[in-house]
Amino acid sequence: MAASHTEFFEALKSAGPTQADSVARLEALATLLDSAFIIPGTKQRVGIDALLGLIPGIGDAVSTALSAYIIWEARQLGLPRWKIARMIGNVALDTTLGAVPLAGDVFDVFFRANKRNMQIVRDHVARKHGPREIDGEAVRVGERPL
Repeated sequence: MAASHTEFFEALKSAGPTQADSVARLEALATLLDSAFIIPGTKQRVGIDALLGLIPGIGDAVSTALSAYIIWEARQLGLPRWKIARMIGNVALDTTLGAVPLAGDVFDVFFRANKRNMQIVRDHVARKHGPREIDGEAVRVGERPL
């Protein structure tokens, strides 16, 4: 009985979402937050992040929570801490300046923190990871010719 449960959960784990699924989900959320709609009469795109910013207090909190989900998923994808810190900086800047009445709403239209963060995720996922080859030869410190 326990063996069948183990097999079942192993099958679920292997059938879970792939890295590409996670990136696609994050990409859709970033697009919704930063550039989901076109402002009529212009080519300027705006997302629900800027629209939520019009609601005092709670709008910026909801927007920050959704942006924090992108950062959490990025950590689950294995991004290093320095990239996560950069993503947090983007969201912190967006949240801080976006909280300023009126001027912050204009800032939210032009500064797309979630799109910037997705670029960091895409660059990380696209890069090949693993050991790198270094040109030259390795020599022990004590055996170096003087």
